[in-house]
Amino acid sequence: MSERTTTAARNTATESASSHSQEPHLARALGNRHIQLLAIGGAIGTGLFMGSGKTISLAGPSVIFVYMIIGFMLFFVMRAMGELLLSNLNYKSFSDFAGDLLGPWAGFFTGWSYWFFWVVTGVADIVAIAGYVDKLAPGTPLWIPALITPVVLILLNLPTVKAFGEAEFWFAIIKVVAILALIGTGIVMIATNFTSPNGAVAGLANIWNDGGMFPHGMFGFILGFQIAIFAFAGIELVGTAAAETKDPEKNLPRAINSIPIRVLLFYVGALVVIMAVNPWRTIDAASSPFIGMFTLAGLGIAAVVINLVVLTSAASSANSGIYSTSRMVYGLAQDGNAPKAFGKLSIRKVPQNALLFSCIFLLAGLVLLYSGDSVIGAFTVVTSVASVLTMFVWSMILVSYIVFRRRRPQLHAASAFKMPGGAFMPYVVLAFFVFMLVALAQAEDTRLALVVAPLWFLILGAAWHFNRKTPLQQARIEEWKAESASDQAAAQKAAAGKSGAGALG
Repeated sequence: MSERTTTAARNTATESASSHSQEPHLARALGNRHIQLLAIGGAIGTGLFMGSGKTISLAGPSVIFVYMIIGFMLFFVMRAMGELLLSNLNYKSFSDFAGDLLGPWAGFFTGWSYWFFWVVTGVADIVAIAGYVDKLAPGTPLWIPALITPVVLILLNLPTVKAFGEAEFWFAIIKVVAILALIGTGIVMIATNFTSPNGAVAGLANIWNDGGMFPHGMFGFILGFQIAIFAFAGIELVGTAAAETKDPEKNLPRAINSIPIRVLLFYVGALVVIMAVNPWRTIDAASSPFIGMFTLAGLGIAAVVINLVVLTSAASSANSGIYSTSRMVYGLAQDGNAPKAFGKLSIRKVPQNALLFSCIFLLAGLVLLYSGDSVIGAFTVVTSVASVLTMFVWSMILVSYIVFRRRRPQLHAASAFKMPGGAFMPYVVLAFFVFMLVALAQAEDTRLALVVAPLWFLILGAAWHFNRKTPLQQARIEEWKAESASDQAAAQKAAAGKSGAGALG
């Protein structure tokens, strides 16, 4: 079968072939180490450092199972995304394959929802940064870090994509070292039977001694998913870097397959150590348990360093978000789903107009900081909205995969990176996301997300209603219909040939 190009790419080429031939294109400048650490940086988010205290208070020790279940489910999302991206190297991101497989509307909804998700996440990160700056330098006006952060992010992203990759590489290294240091410190405290000021002796029994693994019952266990899901937001980040990745057939599978190990080590390992050293009921829901444990160990300077690490983690997340949104808006503009100005690249092959557009929205963090009662309260509200949006994007990846298997069985059969359990796991994970929505509806501070998200989709629906009437979109829709019919005919022919061969056998 000849190599297929996306509907968006073909239409863009037809519409303005002469102008695009003169323009720079996204460069494949991210190597294996960049992609590996980008995946780690995406898997270790601000939610782990800042939100895990509240998650522990809601679910107790069962939070360990919460993170394991979410990590297990998202592994299949990543495998589905990997198979789809590698089935066609012309795909720049999951917005491209959603538009190609489900129709132009899906690319529009997926791309803009992912953009909004990262803007919301970036606001949450700025809220976190302001909170930690206040701890490191009490009395610092909150508006200072909330204003400086977007400026720094612009300076990190305006150079080449390789410069972004290097910055994110070192950001991720800092997070990994911090977690390994916490785990190592905790193991020493457990081995030496460390006794905290309240008389608690460090030991693994602290995890289950106070009410068992489910001290708040199944309801508390369900509530634990509310904040925990946000900790994984950004795990799909490698999908937006596909068009700028060297040797994607080798580097993307490596990054995706290492996800289970990361979840077990960084999430489960860190939380087990924290609750073994510090009985879970004594963990402050409003602060980072990472900082609390180093303070408990008497490592005052380490606690300060961890404050800096958490601040760096938030900056890393926001940095990744700005990178992702700029590439997503760039792709949307290429497809006629965003203003043409956002589809321009600088001489350094960076979509600087799209980058500046996204950074402007991060200033919303200023409003949120001064309108909420507390930093953690503002963080919870914003992260809940982000969780709903990211689950929508993950769902679109899975639905695209289901359609891919049905419409293009030949490409699926030829894939060297097939999703395990591809015939049924997408449905299992989609059912899990429905469960997550139910979990978010259980508490007032997270229930708001279920109101905001539908409003966002109504706005998108109205925008698409007008955008689809443009000549470019009408042409893309007609081409998609023709392509869909062609795929269906080819799939039926292949199925008939297979059944005929089976009958002869």
